[in-house]
Amino acid sequence: MKELREKINILDKQIIGLLAERRKLSRQVIELKDEKKAPIRDKEREKEILQSVLKTAKDYGLDSHYVTKLFNTIIEDSVRLQQNQVLKTTNFENTASIKIAIQGIEGSYSYLSAKQYFNDYGDLEFVKKKTFEEVVKSVENEEADFAVLPIENTTSGSINEAYDALMDSSLFVVGEEIYQVKHCLVSKNEIPLSKIQKIYAHPQAAVQCSKFLSKLTDIEVEYFADTAMSVQKISESESSDTAAIGSEEAARIFNVTVLREEIANQSGNYTRFLICSKRPIEVDLRIPSKTSLVFATAHSAGSLVDALLIFQKYKINMTKLQSRPIIGNPWEEMFYLDFQGNTADSNVKSLLEEFGKHTRFFRVLGCFASKEIEVAKIDVKDIEDLPTPTINITSELPKVKTESKSASVSYKLASRNYKVEDTVIKVGDVLIGGNNFIVMAGPCSVESKEMILECAKEVRDNHAQILRGGCFKPRTSPYSFQGMGFEGLEYLKLAGESYELPIITEVLSTEQVDEVARYSDILQIGARNMQNFPLLTAVGKINKPVMLKRSMMASLDELLNSAEYILAQGNRQVILCERGIRTFETATRNTLDLSSVLVLKELTHLPVVVDPSHAVGQRDKVIPLAKAAKVVGAHGIMVEFHPEPEKALSDGPQALYFNQFRELMKNINRL
Repeated sequence: MKELREKINILDKQIIGLLAERRKLSRQVIELKDEKKAPIRDKEREKEILQSVLKTAKDYGLDSHYVTKLFNTIIEDSVRLQQNQVLKTTNFENTASIKIAIQGIEGSYSYLSAKQYFNDYGDLEFVKKKTFEEVVKSVENEEADFAVLPIENTTSGSINEAYDALMDSSLFVVGEEIYQVKHCLVSKNEIPLSKIQKIYAHPQAAVQCSKFLSKLTDIEVEYFADTAMSVQKISESESSDTAAIGSEEAARIFNVTVLREEIANQSGNYTRFLICSKRPIEVDLRIPSKTSLVFATAHSAGSLVDALLIFQKYKINMTKLQSRPIIGNPWEEMFYLDFQGNTADSNVKSLLEEFGKHTRFFRVLGCFASKEIEVAKIDVKDIEDLPTPTINITSELPKVKTESKSASVSYKLASRNYKVEDTVIKVGDVLIGGNNFIVMAGPCSVESKEMILECAKEVRDNHAQILRGGCFKPRTSPYSFQGMGFEGLEYLKLAGESYELPIITEVLSTEQVDEVARYSDILQIGARNMQNFPLLTAVGKINKPVMLKRSMMASLDELLNSAEYILAQGNRQVILCERGIRTFETATRNTLDLSSVLVLKELTHLPVVVDPSHAVGQRDKVIPLAKAAKVVGAHGIMVEFHPEPEKALSDGPQALYFNQFRELMKNINRL
């Protein structure tokens, strides 16, 4: 027996050596293919390989199914090796060491899947975190290079906490790994199941093993944030009647005993992990790819269907559609979607352009190589004598459709060339754009809780739709009132909720965006910040409407290009605001350019509103200009009023008295 086993050991080493040699040849093949830009896969050659080895296997009396499975695995490894080589050359050529952020510790499934994915990427260092949010933040803060997030499981479904962490982040999806989860019941020592009093488990693991757990009586299940941590817990425990659900690898790491193997409800229990980084990657068109995106549609009948039908039109297959609630917008959903395709492909580009027209928020999370590799299939019954297979390298790439000519204007997404029909933005129950006319009204600045509540009541009683109020005030003089900041924002939010009004307020810096977006329904970019490109980029990444004011010295072309910065980041909910421009005339604060409304409606599909208060700077002239704005076709107006304008801390001369505001609303409603 010893001699026979030694011979088997020698053969096993030879097999390993031959597999390693085959991998070396595969690397040489991809180098040659890369020189000629030839396809990575040659499925005809793969079929020839299988037919040839099956014929040989038949001569040796080997089972055809066994040999097919073995060589499909070898071919899959070769294809993945070549794809990874191309990806590394393009994106990670100088990577010698990688830091990977995971939720959990060594032995967790995130840890195991990361090792599997980054097997050929050099030295690995793991940054271990307690929550998915911390995993994401560690990459955003450049503590780690990559984040590994479990996104779905074949038994328990989607992992919502991971989805939420990803959607709220600025990371890009750059890869995926599918790991076969083999849950084991482990204990510090060998004990009968009847003696176990408590089992430590991750909530997802407990769900995936629910049938096994249901067969155990009088056992308490205590939840842990990570499967490996539950295994670590029993390894450190003095108790002899506890067990844990974890991986065999975790049991080996913490030197505990496996009591039962593969206790999950389904034998084919797989978890899909997403690999995320701070920067997107380029995926060669020769590599089968997936694209992930997140989007929201209008909250109206058929809006989601209209968006999804675009995939049918372009014959592109969706592989995942997952909804998540939009915090702060009850019963409205954000959708996470995966489809098969590469963002560099002209057909996918066309799809994304058309898809964006049907969304109110849309962001591509990343394009990455698909984990699934389609195996070559042959009919084993029809094995024939074939010539020895040869490497077939063609000098031509697959033909790609020619891209359509882009619009001549630089503000492509904002133009009518991109989207003919008007964009209508829904804020609560308020529709902005199309044939709708809305009024945003309130004080220039939030000065106290009582004052903003009084103003909110006035807005509601006079049937205006949106409450405005400044909390962060950019003032010409550094000695002027700068606003109440976040305290004022809390008061504004309270007032809006009290009178069921959406609110709008200005954001001044990139650091404020996320916090202001938590409170405000619409974020305002003031005239002074119209070309603050980092700020425009930041608000473009959030799922809240943005009102962009025209700078007092800006052309309409410059205004639309500033809007393009926001649109290009994924936020398709932009409202343009004409608030007067600086001319040689000094009779009023600015010159209200009402002709801009007509021109903008011709050039862009975005809603256009007018701010007569800032334009004229004199309250007695606000009402006529507000009426004129409606007559020329604006989608709305923004006006300022105050309980006591003469005591206002900012812009008192242009603020209407309450009775003037009431007169304005009566006049507007008559038009």
